[in-house]
Parts: sequence; C-alpha cells; structure tokens
Amino acid sequence: MGWAAFVTLAAVCLTSTAAARPQSPVDTSAPPPLAPARARLFDAAEPLALTLTADFGAIGKNRGNDKPNHPAVLSYVTPARDSVALDVQLHTRGHFRLSTCQYPPIKVVFDREKAAHTLFAHQGSLKLTVQCRGGRSYANYLLEEYLIYRAYNLLTERSFRVRLARVTYVDAKGKHEPETRNAFFVEDDDRMARRNGTQVVEQKGVYQSDVDFQQMGLAAVFQYMIGNTDFAVSVLHNIVLIRDTAGVVYPVPYDFDWSGVIWTPYAQPDPRLGIRTVRQRIFRGTCRSSPELAALFVPFNQQKDAIYALYRGMEAEGLEHKRVEQALDYYDEFYKTINDAGRTRREFMQGCRES
Repeated sequence: MGWAAFVTLAAVCLTSTAAARPQSPVDTSAPPPLAPARARLFDAAEPLALTLTADFGAIGKNRGNDKPNHPAVLSYVTPARDSVALDVQLHTRGHFRLSTCQYPPIKVVFDREKAAHTLFAHQGSLKLTVQCRGGRSYANYLLEEYLIYRAYNLLTERSFRVRLARVTYVDAKGKHEPETRNAFFVEDDDRMARRNGTQVVEQKGVYQSDVDFQQMGLAAVFQYMIGNTDFAVSVLHNIVLIRDTAGVVYPVPYDFDWSGVIWTPYAQPDPRLGIRTVRQRIFRGTCRSSPELAALFVPFNQQKDAIYALYRGMEAEGLEHKRVEQALDYYDEFYKTINDAGRTRREFMQGCRES
C-alpha cells in the first residue's frame, strides 16, 4: 500500500488507539465547567481599527515583577458609525518579550458593566500581542505569529482564537506623536476553555503521556510544522491545560514567536536539543507508531490549501510577499516529510520521547 493511501486508512485507527490509552492522573475533583460562551470579538476575522490612549511612558517602565494597572481609553468606530470609548486598565505582561522588546506586551482589563453592549462584551481581560520593535521586519513577525494562531484554529477548536487590530497609540501626556502599528488580541484562557466545554487546569508536573493522546499528538506535530521547540507541558511553558467533565486533559499551545517559520533575531534553541538554529525542526512529542502518525497527518493534509491561503491573504494586511514565500517554502518541507514514509520514520520515530 502506498504511503498516501496508508495515511488515509490509518485515520480510522486513531479513535480506538487513543481510547485505549490510560488517561491523566490529574486531579479531577474540581466542579464542572460553565457552559460554552460566545465571544463576539472573535466571531469575525477582519482587522479592527482601534485607538488606545494612555501614559505609555509610565507603562513602559514596568518591566519587572511589579505590573500595576494604568488608566487608559480604548476607542473605536462601529460599522454603524457609532463612536465607542471604553475606560480600561493596561498593564505589562510576559517574561522574555517584556525584558527584551521596545514595546512591552500588555493586557487590557475591561469593566464588564461598561463593556456589556460593545464589541468587548463579556471580556474581563485580554492579552494584546504587540510588535516587539519598530520597523518592517518586526511588523512582519507580528503578522506571522498571528497567522500561526489562525493556522492552528483550522486544525482544532482546542486553540486560542485571535483578532487582528490596527492600533493607534496616543500618549496621554502628549510627549510623543501617535503611532499606529498592528497588534492582535488573544482569547482569554477561561473563555477558550468554556467554549470547549472544559476548564483550565493550573497544575504543573503533568506530562505528555498524561494528557489526551490524540490532542497531544496534534499539538506536537503542529509545533514541528512551525519549527517551535519553545514549549513544555510539565511546567506549563507556553501551554495551557484544559480538562473536560470526564477528567480528560488537553494541551493548548500559545506564544509562537520563537518558531523557525518566523525566525526572529532573538529566537535561540535550547542547547540541550542539539540543533543550531530554530529553523531546524525537531519533533518533541512522544513516540508513536506508523498508523498513529499517519492518522495525525490527515488533518494537516486536509487543511494545507486553507493554511496556505491564510498566508497569501495576509499580504493585503501588509505582510511582505517575500515573507509569505519563505513561510510556504518552509511548510513545503514539512509536507514532503509527512507524506514520505522514510522521512517520517527519520523525523518522527527515531529519537522521539518515550514519555
């Protein structure tokens, strides 16, 4: 049987294989999650046009553990030409980017009552991923990280939704001219969990072998696809765990700026991995049989055209054509690998993790 036919046939095996695996020892005593909630902000894909007015000089000084809230105004115009201005709070967030980037990543905290009938209804707080630095290259990196989230959305609902925004930053002190740059909102952890009928598990010491076999495989193959090694389930590094009412735990990855497909100047692989640059792929998932791998590859092949279309469509939002072609060339190599038995064996089965 040819490899392509084998991939299709093997998908049938996945449900029974995954079901046979022992499930997580994670504590399941927490109460059942709330019913899935609808988040209006993430129901559409067209970019938002927003203005944020705040004392960004003061905000930018909060680079340590002390991350106080700062008053701000978030304003925008609705499709019906109504002007909306919301009093919000901003504070810095993150670790590496907070200490490295010119523009610190921030979190926007909403007053639920005041935001009730706006685009941001039901949002308590949201991460706003911003450009690390000025310039065309960093504008590209921001859009490319946004695209990685969107690509993963095509593969699974157990993923963070994102919304692109063209944000004009206005200095409330009037010391600097307004600047407009791309950014994107990331769905709140708890709302993502409720949307999937689950709840967040904030428990370290959980390993890949403890979580849902199929979902962990999907996440690990996706991380390989984008060339990202900057994650760890056991310490919740760039991974959120969610649990359903049956006690099954699922991993949800986030923060993809160290991915090889983007190749930011600051991204360096862990020396223990034995790779020289983040462009070199390495599979950091647990070992799987040929049928199990083949079944995992099916959704990637099914969504290939849609993923490529996302990238090509982003040129309209300012992503440089050369960056689109570079990303798709990188993905071409991934698709050659998963559709070739020899390459699959070498990349996914030799040197994989036993647990």
